[in-house]
Amino acid sequence: MPRLYRFPGLVAALLLCALSMTATEYHGRVTYGGLPLPGATIVASQGEQKVVAVTGLDGMYSFPNLADGDWSIQIEMLCFAPVKKDVTIAFGVPTAEWELKLLSAEEIKATSVAAPPPQALTTSAATPAAATPAAAAAKPNAKKGKGAALPPVNTASGFQRTDVNASATPPAPSEAAGAAPAGGDASDSFAINGSVNNGAASAFGQSQAFGNNRRGPGSLYNGAFQIVADNSALDAAPYSITGQNTPKAAQQRLTFGASVGGPLRIPHLINPNSAPTFFIAYQLMRNRNATTNPYLVPTALQREGDISPTDTIPQSMISPQALSLLRFYPLPNFTSSSVYNYQTAIRSTQAQDQLTSRLTSKTIKRSNQLFGGFSFQNTRNQNNNLFGFLDHTNTLGYDINANWQHRFTQRMFMTYKVDFNRSTTRVMPFFENKENVSGEAGITGNNQNPLNWGPPSLSFSSGIAGLSDGNQATNKNQTASAGLTGYFIRSPHNFTFVADYRRQQFNSLSQANPRGSFSFTGLATGTDFSDFLLGVPDTSSIAFGNADKYFRSNVYDAGVTDDWRVTPGLTLNIGVRWEYSSPISEKYGRLVNLDIANGYSAETPVIGYMPTGSLTHQSYPSSLVRPDKAGFEPRLGLAWRPISGSSLVVRAGYGVNYNTSVYQTIASQMAQQSPLSKSLSVQNSSADPLTLANGFNGSPISTPNTFAIDPNFRVGYTHSWQVSIQRDLPGSLILNATYLGIKGTRGVQSFYPNTYPAGAANPCPSCPVGYIYVTSNGDSIRESGNIQLRRRLHNGITATLVYTYAKSIDDAALGGRGGGGQVIAQNWLDLRAERGLSNFDQRHLVNFNMQYTTGEGVRGGTLLDGWRGTAFKEWTITAAVNAGSGTPLTPGYFSTLTGTSCISCIRPNYTGASLYAAPAGLFLNPLAFSAPLPGQFGNAGRDIIEGPDQFSFNASMARTFRYKTRYNLDVRLDTTNSLNHVNYSSWVTNVTSPSFGSATGANGMRTVQATLRMRF
Repeated sequence: MPRLYRFPGLVAALLLCALSMTATEYHGRVTYGGLPLPGATIVASQGEQKVVAVTGLDGMYSFPNLADGDWSIQIEMLCFAPVKKDVTIAFGVPTAEWELKLLSAEEIKATSVAAPPPQALTTSAATPAAATPAAAAAKPNAKKGKGAALPPVNTASGFQRTDVNASATPPAPSEAAGAAPAGGDASDSFAINGSVNNGAASAFGQSQAFGNNRRGPGSLYNGAFQIVADNSALDAAPYSITGQNTPKAAQQRLTFGASVGGPLRIPHLINPNSAPTFFIAYQLMRNRNATTNPYLVPTALQREGDISPTDTIPQSMISPQALSLLRFYPLPNFTSSSVYNYQTAIRSTQAQDQLTSRLTSKTIKRSNQLFGGFSFQNTRNQNNNLFGFLDHTNTLGYDINANWQHRFTQRMFMTYKVDFNRSTTRVMPFFENKENVSGEAGITGNNQNPLNWGPPSLSFSSGIAGLSDGNQATNKNQTASAGLTGYFIRSPHNFTFVADYRRQQFNSLSQANPRGSFSFTGLATGTDFSDFLLGVPDTSSIAFGNADKYFRSNVYDAGVTDDWRVTPGLTLNIGVRWEYSSPISEKYGRLVNLDIANGYSAETPVIGYMPTGSLTHQSYPSSLVRPDKAGFEPRLGLAWRPISGSSLVVRAGYGVNYNTSVYQTIASQMAQQSPLSKSLSVQNSSADPLTLANGFNGSPISTPNTFAIDPNFRVGYTHSWQVSIQRDLPGSLILNATYLGIKGTRGVQSFYPNTYPAGAANPCPSCPVGYIYVTSNGDSIRESGNIQLRRRLHNGITATLVYTYAKSIDDAALGGRGGGGQVIAQNWLDLRAERGLSNFDQRHLVNFNMQYTTGEGVRGGTLLDGWRGTAFKEWTITAAVNAGSGTPLTPGYFSTLTGTSCISCIRPNYTGASLYAAPAGLFLNPLAFSAPLPGQFGNAGRDIIEGPDQFSFNASMARTFRYKTRYNLDVRLDTTNSLNHVNYSSWVTNVTSPSFGSATGANGMRTVQATLRMRF
């Protein structure tokens, strides 16, 4: 493979010929009092990129080439309150509806006499907020592009509004770390020669209805066709960490979309003057993907019992159950010094059909407007694995919403909405109704229902590929919601009121672990595969029964905020929000928790349907977890310009966010418990011997339940505070420095009570073991500093450089987006020993984005004509570089935690040797760790290993070809990993594996994607 950095010319050519993200047409209508409002300025900004449009006589505007993703849209017009919101641009986004508010005479006078410089003040250091006294008066829904007014999404001030399917989780620190987008000068985009918006954006531009530029009646309707194609013929071959030349598997990805929108005019049925507008979009996606992965599989000699020169198992002693399961393993297809011996491409397919529609009425009697939408999605996935088990997953869902906006006065209006969505997911594993693998192998005690046929799961501490397949499931979930949002303007205050209610249903027909799981660590013979051949597992676990579950939950929220323009140079955003999600209950009370005695000395099952009047019924609610209704979230934000007329802006914010999404996982685990289900998590011992044939029988020394939660469990929350300083610099530069802190409280902690290290005496032989206990006593802290340097668009070039230094520490799973999964403590009596770096902690991160538009100025080629001008002008080239340090990994010593089935809960001893002084072929030093001493837990900390560094370079090239002003053809090429740079995904951190310190795999290599879109 050529080293591209040795050929700067080739790299430069890639920069000019590659392409980044797809683009989408985004259009909308601006009105006042229900009537079209021409001449309004619309600024769309994404990072450092800004594009400008102006509304025509029909109040319509259009951005033909917005890259898919999150954009900030701001609308301004003299004498009207500006409006700003964040939207997500993607194919099929309906026409946006905007209603501007007329300022009072006092406000008009104040803004004309004492208006601040172009960088509008925002009221939060975490997210942009209103820049003027009435800026919060009309913030439409940023989630779905509706005309309904909603408060801004804000981590430190304002309100965080969640959609009907979304949980109002606290933002992950990695997501909240970004600096607030600074208010910018719309003139950044004026210099783009030949762009669609340049004529309207410049000082000399004319609106669509001026002079000879007036369009015909056909312009009331617009549509688009889109094709996005990617074929592996243009992609680089996957990187092989074993050095094997595995043929590149064929891949194809195709997306087709079509949309149409305009007034719904039906002769003799709908009056043309009052016709509503409609929008319909359809998208089809057909993907065939493949990933090339290495594996370790048993050799032919090992299958016959020849494990090593000193470990041989006679054929007569090999378990028939082991031989039956071994037939699914492929034989090695190569031999090398690598710890792997098998490599192949794993293929999967995805098909999706999506329909989106929207209908918006014209204003009724100048004070009412109705709008709503319907969307539908059907997805079919086929996922394969190493063993050729092809599983199918089908999802069918739809969403219906209706909204009514009523204006009481010019200063007060309210939006009411209702929404209903439902989805059905069906998972069909390979062996469903096909072959009873466990029954034929003589494995008893697991579920023999034809829906759950298949092999049990196998895991090996040495790194041998584990045998597994998916579980059958049919899930039907639905949410019905109603809400209102109101705005009241009384200069210099802008009040926002919100209230919502959601009724959530999660209906599931599935089993948690119906076929059971076995793990092998070599405890019996010293070698995990020898234990397997002998049919002696070290642990087993299973959970099935109570298949049909009907979970129910109610979610409430309400809040008020005041966007207060104290002075022209000071804006405050003050508010409070209350949010409550009830603990999830089961419709028929089929939940089981454990009532734990003091000191974890005894446990008693508690069932949700206990008879009324019983002691248990009086002590516990039907959810078996007591509600936490104290979810008050104060918010405070400010934006301050300390020197009048200066570009210096100081922003600060503080807010509280609750993680109300934790209950669903809790309810799922409580629903799969004894006595309603068969549930076990046991360890092989002389008192409780296990075999492959009868490893799922009841244990005389372990509890028949595997999960318990503190009935006084409390919802976790975060305190977020942020301060930023922004200032203009010479040379069209803007500097922004930001500090962010996030303190997490009531994090989820999980541990196994009454466990002890191997080799130690059992401190309480009569105490129950084998179940996980969950509490809310964890905490976390994350602090970060961020420096951003941005170059405004000048001579066709704009760029942004951002450096972030951050550190995050916790002793629990934070929950929420990016917060990490369950963390099970090694020593249940020393939970503080789990305190370490968060698994998403990234110490250093650098982001660089650059955009170049051809045809700028005399030197840029504006004056070129003929074929040279046609070939050179109007290209937009972008490049994005992201480089960062690795995220933490935890060293593991795969040995059974006494009394449980957990083989990954133990950590090794740290010897003091350098972690990264690795021998050739490895990335970690095996001598840095050793086995824990007898009777002690390992002293290695959690997340002490730094994972692989991260680097990505993506680029794009795009252009729009126009025909007769109305037809536009967009052409794009996209590349990811344009330099074909190898990025390792992770290291093997299991010190009992011979592959410790090697790479687990590599991320994707270069891909090329082409996009064609016709708009009219």
